[in-house]
Amino acid sequence: MISLLKKLRRKIKNHPLHSLFIGSALTILLGTVVYHFVEHLRWIDSLYFSVVTLTTVGYGDFSPKTDFGKLFTVFYILNGIGIIFGFINAYYDYRIKKEKQRRKTKM
Repeated sequence: MISLLKKLRRKIKNHPLHSLFIGSALTILLGTVVYHFVEHLRWIDSLYFSVVTLTTVGYGDFSPKTDFGKLFTVFYILNGIGIIFGFINAYYDYRIKKEKQRRKTKM
């Protein structure tokens, strides 16, 4: 079981999307922690608000109430959107490349 986990870890670590995935996850984690402690949101609400903010969905059901929360959100959006959209773009580029390779090997 442990050797299987080690193999899986090595495969994920060498994956081309590894760095962008880690960056995206850390960005969402940062927002979740800040919104939990600064805006006093529950953990699930903090996570939800972080994801909704960075994916530009913005339902409007939550918004920062403190000045620090508002300033953090400005910088969070400006930095985080690039990271999240970079990951999404790289993921789709990777999937398209894999599909082209699969079709090429079928011919």
